[in-house]
Amino acid sequence: MKLHLANPRNGYTLTGYGLGYLSVNGTRYEHPLIVTPDAPPLPWAVTAVPDLGAVAAGMLLAGSPDIVIIGTGNSQIFPRPEQLRPLIEAGVGLEIMNTPAACRTFNILVGEGRNVLAALILA
Repeated sequence: MKLHLANPRNGYTLTGYGLGYLSVNGTRYEHPLIVTPDAPPLPWAVTAVPDLGAVAAGMLLAGSPDIVIIGTGNSQIFPRPEQLRPLIEAGVGLEIMNTPAACRTFNILVGEGRNVLAALILA
């Protein structure tokens, strides 16, 4: 599915997603990503929710986001609290949803000018 923002405020938005890929600003990626509005996307080593550990979750705090969205693939799968401990202890807003919903939510928050980070496992 292609996504478009009418007037994005920041440089990086999710422009598409589908089975086995994500697109940021029209560039296709076939691996999990960390996406922020202000920096090029980064590969994310987490390929499934069980792979999410405290170290991987802690990486998401590097840019001091106000909100972290974790896209868990085709289905919404809630990680165990110990997997998210660094995020919980940092007090950032945290949303867990399937990856398509995470992509749409990320773009809405970017459009609002929010300091958001999306960590996306492929659907």
